[in-house]
Amino acid sequence: MDVVGEIARRCPLPINKKTTVDAQGWILHTQAAEEIIATARYDLVICDRSVLDNFVYMLISTGKQPLFEKTVDAWMSTYDLLVRVPIVSKPSIDGLRSTDPGFQQAIQDRLDLEIDLRNIPVTKLDQGYRTLWLDQIEEIVLTSLGPAQLELI
Repeated sequence: MDVVGEIARRCPLPINKKTTVDAQGWILHTQAAEEIIATARYDLVICDRSVLDNFVYMLISTGKQPLFEKTVDAWMSTYDLLVRVPIVSKPSIDGLRSTDPGFQQAIQDRLDLEIDLRNIPVTKLDQGYRTLWLDQIEEIVLTSLGPAQLELI
C-alpha cells in the first residue's frame, strides 16, 4: 500500500487564494504522476486528494479551464472509491493553508457542485460521526475486495 500525500504542500508556485492556472496545473499533473507511480508499484493506493480537488481550487481562483476540464473528466474514472470529508472545524494556522473559513466553505461548496454535475459516485462522511469514519471506509473497502478466501461448503 502507498499513500499519495497532499501535493499542494510541495508546489513551488502560489496556492490558495493567490493560485494561478500554472500552479494548479502543476499540482494537478504532479498528483496524476504520483498516482501513476504509486499504482505501478502497489496494489492499493490511498490519495489525500483527487485531481478534482485540485481542479476546484483552479475553478474558484481562475475560472473555467476547458483543457483541464477534459483531463479531470478522464482521470476521475481511475479512482475506485472517492470519499468526501466534510468541514469539521475552522482552518487552523499551519503556515500554508488559507485560514479563511469563507474560502474553505467556497471550496467545499464548489467540490459538491462538481461532484453533482459530473455524477461522480462518492461516499460522503457524516460530520457528526467523525469517530466512525475509519470503520466506515474500512467496511466499504473490504466489501469491495470480496472475501479473502472462498467460503467452505
